[in-house]
Amino acid sequence: MDVIQVEHILKRFGHKDALSNVSFTIPKGEIFGFLGPSGLGKTTLIKILTAQLNPTCGQASVFNQPAEKMHESDQKMRFGIVTDNSGLYERLTIEENLRLYRKLYDLPKYSIDKVLHFVNLSGERHKKVKRLSKGMRQRVILACAVIHEPELLFLDEPTSALDPVNSAHIYKGLRYLNEKGTTIYLTTHDMAEAELMCNRVAILFQGQIQTIGSPKELKKQHRENIISVDLINGDTHELPIDEGTADRIADWMKRGFIDRLETKEPSLGEIFIKMTGSELR
Repeated sequence: MDVIQVEHILKRFGHKDALSNVSFTIPKGEIFGFLGPSGLGKTTLIKILTAQLNPTCGQASVFNQPAEKMHESDQKMRFGIVTDNSGLYERLTIEENLRLYRKLYDLPKYSIDKVLHFVNLSGERHKKVKRLSKGMRQRVILACAVIHEPELLFLDEPTSALDPVNSAHIYKGLRYLNEKGTTIYLTTHDMAEAELMCNRVAILFQGQIQTIGSPKELKKQHRENIISVDLINGDTHELPIDEGTADRIADWMKRGFIDRLETKEPSLGEIFIKMTGSELR
């Protein structure tokens, strides 16, 4: 079953196309990464999928319904959304904000303790939101979005303000949610995050999808037909993968000369630069 279906979406602002003929599907249970530089269409598509914007043309469907026709009550119960527009009540504490969401979804009291652990804020529950750092505020927004364990979770650069320790904690929690059945739609310009979390990724550039596939598939497609060999004497050799190289490596191995052996596999960031000529920022 496909949770999201996007067919030939075009979104035009004035004379500029933010999205141009974008098509893809996301099956239930997948973590799908939508990758690209900031400000070039990723957030626009989330807004279309969550009925905050209408496309200029094309069709976006969520749970087999046109996105713009989904009832607000369905969105509330089935979606979780983290974007730059996500808001909190500044004068309330972290726990008081979460209490409002708990009541909104008619959840048991322990759900607050559970989600505070999810975002690593159990010891900060009585802090007022207005006194939080940007990273802590981001974690509270995420807690509000996942407290009801939604069927579909939209994450727009969710760890951009987080340090590596808290990012790793969030990744662990997201994988747990995904294992329980939550489909996750993730936008990011962090290629390491995408490679770690996503089953498949789409690279967006100038409003168009350049490629879609698993990180492993994309790296294999763009891998150079070269093997790199570091010898114990400090020499490095980059050799074509062929029969002659195999014989040469076998001889070095028999003589104990090899320190390290690897294929020249690109990172997702290198693939992006190769395909678009642009560095991610």
